[in-house]
Amino acid sequence: MFFAVPPPRNELHALPHPHSPHTHPASDGWATQLAIALPRSRSNAPVTTRLQWLIQQAARQLWFRATAFSALAVVTALLGVLAKHYIPADLPAKIGADAVDNLLNILAASMLSVTIFSLSTLVSANASAAGNTTPRAARLLSENSKAQNALATFIGSFLFSLVGIIALQTGLYGDQGRVVLYVVTLLVIALIVATLLGWIDHVTKLGRVGETTDRVEDKAARSMRKRHQHPFLGGEPLAAGGTWPSDAVAIQSDCFGYVQRIDMEALCELTADHQARIFIATLPGGYADSSRPLAWWAGAPPSDNSAAALRKAFVVDDVRSFEQDPRFGLTVMSEIASRALSRAVNDPGTAIDVLGRAVRLLAIWAEPLAAENREVRYPGIHVPPLELDDLFDDIFTPIARDGAAIVEVGIRLQKMLRTLAGLDDPRYRAAACRHSALALARAEAGLTLDDDLRKVRELADEVRRMGTTQQTHSP
Repeated sequence: MFFAVPPPRNELHALPHPHSPHTHPASDGWATQLAIALPRSRSNAPVTTRLQWLIQQAARQLWFRATAFSALAVVTALLGVLAKHYIPADLPAKIGADAVDNLLNILAASMLSVTIFSLSTLVSANASAAGNTTPRAARLLSENSKAQNALATFIGSFLFSLVGIIALQTGLYGDQGRVVLYVVTLLVIALIVATLLGWIDHVTKLGRVGETTDRVEDKAARSMRKRHQHPFLGGEPLAAGGTWPSDAVAIQSDCFGYVQRIDMEALCELTADHQARIFIATLPGGYADSSRPLAWWAGAPPSDNSAAALRKAFVVDDVRSFEQDPRFGLTVMSEIASRALSRAVNDPGTAIDVLGRAVRLLAIWAEPLAAENREVRYPGIHVPPLELDDLFDDIFTPIARDGAAIVEVGIRLQKMLRTLAGLDDPRYRAAACRHSALALARAEAGLTLDDDLRKVRELADEVRRMGTTQQTHSP
């Protein structure tokens, strides 16, 4: 859980700003080099509006593009009826427009088969990803834009040919209308060929462990970088010593589930309309129930409508989401590694690969923070930051536990922690040293060969000395 229920004395022990000069010195060396290859956020906004979020959620669904392409195909097929009056009467015979009947029949027969085959392939890939990685990662395959575009093209082409055949049989086109339908059919065939070539290359990788892990890392990196750029979601940081009034009212959730996102704009409107302050208690990724508050309302007692509006700003669902929850990306990565380390799979190479990806993700948190990202865009809303220790726990604890008896995993884990300890940030050194000691303790309980233990201990000693040296030289 991101943020614990506050103590009875109604005092919020605020967490330090993760980018203050005392706790988070800027680093443009190791962190930039480690994270340079990761995709950067396309938007500088702290959070999207609720309407934007709903549109994004719909656009990620498999049916959305297929429906859009199908509607466009039907409209395109009927355009020939309107455009036939502008076609010369002798043009159909010159270009062989009579062949459009056969072309449409071939498209109708072939596209239906291709669509069914593609759907079955996508279902198999989802099942493979869920079995070989984690069910949390399989969701990303159905949101795959290439797969959605391919299916939408095939279904749209099938409907285009079907509507074209029906219109031809009813005589709506006439000889001139056939020309328009013929030209559009040729364009549709070219689109199908291009889509098939791309789909053939893509379908050979779909559902593989490496490809699925790439998608998880990409999603986690985007979420991590956006949250790093806006550590308080655009709200006010909970500064050291911050408290809320003793008469602040706790607003609990009226349903059970995980907080997927917080609509900061809606909360900002509430604070402006009611001259109130809101203290976020459950961050995205936290579990919401009726016993712990979503937030604390400080100001005039909230009405039922105000409390309902506050609850509506917290999107609660059965599963976690990547968008505002960087910890979920790290959790899914650790699940992939844990599945690989299970006796049924026995694939330590995948766990070692995940450790390398984890370092790239965590290095994002050490990137320099632009001055404009420090601005408070939603005043009156106080948001606690994510703790670096929690990020380390999410990714390294499961791998250290499940790979304790595998020397290759233990060695790579210590090397990755050594890399993170070398970042110019005391928080990274402290977290790396703590996890190095824990991983060594687990390795000592799991490894049976003295030579294997010696290798792990030597690397753990290096990490410990890095932390000790930095503490000695620090003022």
